[in-house]
Amino acid sequence: MRKYTVLFFLIMFMIGTDTFLISPLLPTLQVQFGVSTAIAGWMLGAYTLGSAVFALIAGPLSDGWNRRTVLLSGLLGFSVSTILCGFADSFWTMCLFRLLAGISAAFTAPQVWASIPAVMPAPKISKTMGIAFAGLAAAQALGVPIGSWLATAHWSVPFWTIGIASLLLAPVAFYLLPDIRPAARLGGEQVSILRRYIPLIRSGKARSGFLAYLLLHLGSGTAFAFAGKWIYDRFGLPIGQLGTVMMFLGFGSLLGSMVSSYAARKLGNANTVTLGMAMLIVLYAVMPHLPGLSVVTIVYLIIFATLGVIFPIVMGALTSLNASIRGTISSLANSTMNGANTLGAWIAGMLYVQFSGYASIGIFSAVCLALSLGMFLIGGILGKETTRKPEQSVPSS
Repeated sequence: MRKYTVLFFLIMFMIGTDTFLISPLLPTLQVQFGVSTAIAGWMLGAYTLGSAVFALIAGPLSDGWNRRTVLLSGLLGFSVSTILCGFADSFWTMCLFRLLAGISAAFTAPQVWASIPAVMPAPKISKTMGIAFAGLAAAQALGVPIGSWLATAHWSVPFWTIGIASLLLAPVAFYLLPDIRPAARLGGEQVSILRRYIPLIRSGKARSGFLAYLLLHLGSGTAFAFAGKWIYDRFGLPIGQLGTVMMFLGFGSLLGSMVSSYAARKLGNANTVTLGMAMLIVLYAVMPHLPGLSVVTIVYLIIFATLGVIFPIVMGALTSLNASIRGTISSLANSTMNGANTLGAWIAGMLYVQFSGYASIGIFSAVCLALSLGMFLIGGILGKETTRKPEQSVPSS
């Protein structure tokens, strides 16, 4: 079972590195392509937009296909698209290649979340969820800073490195991951894409849970989108040192994801998320007013550690809503996350320009987190989990 855990970690590490890489590179790419601050965030938003839109289709389709095939196809497309980003010669070609990378990620990342309950024994599902999320956290702690340091040679080098590494990971996934045939496909019943969303639409718990998840990512995504730009403008850091700051943020996420299952066992899901989000509300509001870079870095470390604790708990609660449509749920969660990040990148650029700084972004993020917490508590999504019904897993030949 350890081989699956390592594989899922590495896949999420590659996707996470590519997702977060634009933030510290944003000042460099803005100058490279000669675009204004107001629209520069779309180099981040193009990726999340592609992932958000196509995840709505990829999830329901994958519930009727072999998840192994879907994951491998998405990983190959992701690799090629990311390599092409390194060859972009204008703002619009960069946005196009980022859009294609996001579309490919929409077919890849949700399969990780949906496959974990299928290939892992029930007692290890929560821990494996945390480790997979730790891949995203490690991407911030190691992948993004390394990418920033590589960018000191040339901005295209990080994209080529991530793309080639992901391409090398594809044959490893081919040999390690078993065939995972969802129950709907095994039974011979063809279910339309829209019908797979009906159980979620009808469920009040699901509606409130996904709205809360949207607000959670809208708040955190808006704050992160222009974090690199704000630190660059306020403290005048070159791109290499920006990567070092991002490393501390990533270590915070990695630490949080490692202790997430422990915190949930000790405090319970609802208490852990409530305490964590209450602290985030305060930190997002006060952070833009902190005096020095060292204090800002420490606060960001705490913020990302708290998010690292919260996200695996919330993701586990969402995927437990209905065992027969985990692919749909995982992809809808991925679409919700990336849709929120796309909107957040646009809002961050607008607030940063119109209100001359980061303070308005901090207030906006705090309000989003407060509304999200309220929806989580009202909807009861963090209560007792439903019984899991594993999908059939067939070893690969």
